[in-house]
Parts: sequence; C-alpha cells; structure tokens
Amino acid sequence: MAVTYEPIATTTLTSAAADVTFSSISGSYTDLILIVNGKWTGSGPSSFGLRFNSDSGSNYSITRLYGDGSSANSNRSTSFTHTSGGQLDATNFNPNITHIMNYSNSTTYKTVLWRGNIPSTQVEAAVSLWRSTSAITSITAGYFDVSANWASGSTFSLYGIKAA
Repeated sequence: MAVTYEPIATTTLTSAAADVTFSSISGSYTDLILIVNGKWTGSGPSSFGLRFNSDSGSNYSITRLYGDGSSANSNRSTSFTHTSGGQLDATNFNPNITHIMNYSNSTTYKTVLWRGNIPSTQVEAAVSLWRSTSAITSITAGYFDVSANWASGSTFSLYGIKAA
C-alpha cells in the first residue's frame, strides 16, 4: 500500500511569536505529520508542546525517552495540559517530527509519536495520548510551561497522510 504525504500548510515566522496554530484541519486524511524546524527565545534547551482543539485541561499523557550519548533517562506524566511537541534550544534550528495517528477518528483517544534532537545536547522520543474522542481540527504549538516565544525563522509544516 502506497502512502502519500500531502502538504496542508506551512508557516515561517518573520518575528518571534508565542504560539503557532493550524486551524480548520480537514478530516480527509488518516494521520497528520507536523514538522517543526525551530528554536526558542529563551536560553538552553526547552520542550515545547502541542494542544489540540484549544484543550488546555489535564487530558494528555506523555512518556519520554532521552539520552545524551553517555546516559539515558525516561519519565512519564498522566496529567499534562499539552502533549510533547519537541525539544529545542536558543542557538540552532532543530528538527522535530510529530506523527498524530487517527486524528479524525471520533471513537478513540488520539496517539502521538514524536522524535527530535538537539545535536549538542540530546536525542529524544516520546509517545503521548490525548484523552479525547473528538476529531482534531486545530493544533497549537507553543511553550506552555515557560514564558518564551518561538524565534523568528522557525518553520512549521503540516502534512496529511492518505493511504492508497
């Protein structure tokens, strides 16, 4: 079976912004892929998150695995107000890929797989669950745990996956 990635939208920031939202997402795909190549306005590394349909309740679970070349760690939370979106630093643009599975299904919770890295610091992977059966029609990427902005030049690309 062939899989096709169809571009939905791309945004490149021309100035710093608190968050980026994709809205009115069609339900005509099987899955969504969000690729963020960005950095933030704070210092050091920091995680960003995703919220679906403006849901800021404690409806997200996250399990993270990460390592720095000499040690590996993991952590888990069952009551987050957002899902993992990725890990960035303030110096370099770093790629993060998020796969949102069965986003338009209205009978199951939504599973999210994420992977990314900061080459000088660590690599990371996460699985998240949004405990809602609502179809995802909007995605907001932001720094929900710290006061920071996306840096100018950060790029956000949303793709839909269609199975042939």
